[in-house]
Amino acid sequence: MDDPVAAALPDAFPDRTVDELVGVGPSWNGSNETVGVDFADGGRAYLKVAIEGDGGRIARERAVLEHVSSRGTVPVPPVLAADQNASVPYLATAPAPGTGLLDAYETADTDRVRESLLRGVGRALAALHEERFGEHGEVIGGGTGAGLDLDPDSWTDVLLATIERTREIGTTDRLATHFDAVIDCVESNRERLDDAPPALLHGDVAKPNAFVVDEGRKAGPERDLPRIGLLDWELAHVGDPARDLVRARDQLCNDFDSEGPPRFGEAVYDGYRERSGGLPDGFTEREPVYRVVRVLGRSGFLDQWATYLDTPIGELEERIDAELEERIAAV
Repeated sequence: MDDPVAAALPDAFPDRTVDELVGVGPSWNGSNETVGVDFADGGRAYLKVAIEGDGGRIARERAVLEHVSSRGTVPVPPVLAADQNASVPYLATAPAPGTGLLDAYETADTDRVRESLLRGVGRALAALHEERFGEHGEVIGGGTGAGLDLDPDSWTDVLLATIERTREIGTTDRLATHFDAVIDCVESNRERLDDAPPALLHGDVAKPNAFVVDEGRKAGPERDLPRIGLLDWELAHVGDPARDLVRARDQLCNDFDSEGPPRFGEAVYDGYRERSGGLPDGFTEREPVYRVVRVLGRSGFLDQWATYLDTPIGELEERIDAELEERIAAV
């Protein structure tokens, strides 16, 4: 299909006249494309299409959005339409009911406000993780009122599947050996990992995938803590909540080869503790493994990172290679 977005528009919005398509910023996932859709009547929606024709991620995201919305766990954008079996699988959602976290964070007046936003993300993750499942697995369907349909597996094997997906969507193979090294590390810690509690994980908590709800702030001691919602659930799965938390801290607070100020990372964890009373069970034991896995978010996209950094790519390669070795040694 030469233009999958244009092909999906009539199915997704059969009774509305499209005025303009609007870009939503860069994406490092070449499997899908998302655009803002402005209508002649002044409305706005968002359309995600599977440009390679695989509707699996569309089915997963629709099911999780409807499930989380029905439970009221975390604010999410409403689903307007979806069809995983269309010639171009698509998911249409309304705008998120709030302000993008990235904009709110970058325009914040003080670091105290930024810490408050990060604490809000921690609380949102803790709320999401409160729902436990009988087994780990990949989300393959379900939705409103029906729970989630899972393809069950051990947590180690689900985690390995997420690593393979990262390999598939990676934009460079300069550090392809990193994937094999990380897989070996995960496999060698199977006994440690498989005891993890099964919870619904978002799978990609980053500033562009979160928003600040403009209403509904709580009274009392939490009155200054913003409520955070989440979007872009296509990587959601049922697994260890510690993995979601480690990944969120890294994506929210750290750069390519350096960690941000500790108080920002701790703000994410503090928000989680405020909601749940502590970090996930077994967090200390499994965190080092997840820090190893996180390196692949740099290894597989080294060329993308290089466009934002004034550093030769060969030097970046050496840095991240050394970082992986250090993290594996710490497991």
